[in-house]
Amino acid sequence: MATSLEVRGVSLRFGGVRALTDVGFAIREGELFSIIGPNGAGKTSIVNCISGRYKPTEGQLFYLGRDITGLTPNARASLGIGRTFQNLALFHHMTVLDNIMVGRHHLLKNNFLTGSLYWLTGARKEELEHRRKVEEIIDFLDLQSVRKATAGTLSYGLRKRVELARAMALEPRLILLDEPMAGMNFEEKEDMARYIVDLNEEFGMTVVMIEHDMGVVMDISHRVMVLDFGKKIAEGDPATVLADPHVRRAYLGEEDEVLVDPDDAPPAQESAA
Repeated sequence: MATSLEVRGVSLRFGGVRALTDVGFAIREGELFSIIGPNGAGKTSIVNCISGRYKPTEGQLFYLGRDITGLTPNARASLGIGRTFQNLALFHHMTVLDNIMVGRHHLLKNNFLTGSLYWLTGARKEELEHRRKVEEIIDFLDLQSVRKATAGTLSYGLRKRVELARAMALEPRLILLDEPMAGMNFEEKEDMARYIVDLNEEFGMTVVMIEHDMGVVMDISHRVMVLDFGKKIAEGDPATVLADPHVRRAYLGEEDEVLVDPDDAPPAQESAA
C-alpha cells in the first residue's frame, strides 16, 4: 500500500522548551491512524507541523512523496490536506451552510472580476456545483435540520460536526482530526465515531486522529502511535500498543521495568540470622 504521509525525525522547540524530539512515522493511504498520549505529550504539535501551522525546528515531512516541510497551510490544503481543531474555529455569526461553503473556497476558479459577471462567466454554474457538494456533506452528517441555523446557537456536539463538515468540504485525501470527540456525551461520541469510520471506508480518506477516549481509539483505529513528553514511545496495532509497558507507564503511572536502571534499584533486604 502506498505511503500517504511520512514524518522524518521531526523536532520542535519553542525557545528552550522541546515540544517534539525526533518523531518519525509513516501513514499508509486509506489508513485510520490515531495519535494518543497524556496531556502535554505533543499530539497537537505534531498535527500542527503536518498542517503547516508550525514549521519543525528539525526534520522533514513528505506527503505522497513530495517534501511539504516548507509549504504554507494554504498550499497544503490545495494538495489535499484538511483538518479540524481542538478548539472550535467556526464563524459563529454565519449559518451552518455558509460555514461549510467556506471550506470550498480554495476550489473556486472564478475570481473577484469574473465573479462580478455572475451570469456570463460560469460563476453561477460553479456556485451551484459547490452548493450541491455541500448539500451532500450535510446529508452525510445528518445536518439537514440545522443547515440554516446560525452556528453559534448550536450545541457543542453539533458545532463539532459542522467543523468536520467544513474540513470535508476541502475534499481532502488526508484529514487531520484534533480531538473530534472532546466534550461530547456518549451518544454524540458514538455518532462521531461512525462518521469517522465512514469517512475512511466510504470516502476513502486517510484519517489521522488525536483522541483521548481510549475505547474509541482501540475500536476504530488501524494503527496507533503514542507520544509522551514529545517523544514516540510506541507504535503498532491497537492491541499491541495497549499491552506495551511504556504505554502503561505513561498513562497509568505504572513502573516500567525496562526504564529502571539496575543501579537505582533498592537493595534487597537481608534475612535475619
